Amino acid sequence: MDNKEFAWFRKNLKKTQKEIAQLLGTSLKAIHSYEQGWRRIPPGVERQMFFLVANQRGNHRPDKPCWSVKNCPPKQREKCPAWEFQCGKFCWFVSGTICDGEVQDSWEEKMKKCRSCDILKTVVDNLDT
Repeated sequence: MDNKEFAWFRKNLKKTQKEIAQLLGTSLKAIHSYEQGWRRIPPGVERQMFFLVANQRGNHRPDKPCWSVKNCPPKQREKCPAWEFQCGKFCWFVSGTICDGEVQDSWEEKMKKCRSCDILKTVVDNLDT
């Protein structure tokens, strides 16, 4: 997530910088730094921003869990944390998921794949533009 996307998410959540700092459990100075591009947005903050957007009142969630959308084979499903914890509509939130037959080890690697997936796109594409 870059600084422009971070600011865009915050505005779509209709939160001030101070309010988003409180929600994310960080300082106002950190929020300023993220939005100015002076500091890299940590994976935990990015994850929380996506979580808040996904749970925003009125935001559309995927109709089906990821394993149905992706037609994951049963053996792959059984090894995937999204299946284990039955969070297929929030698979992008869980580290270590198995997408396209590969374990997503790092948050950055995972988000590259998630951003092109219909599960996360359903959440993000329904934000105000």
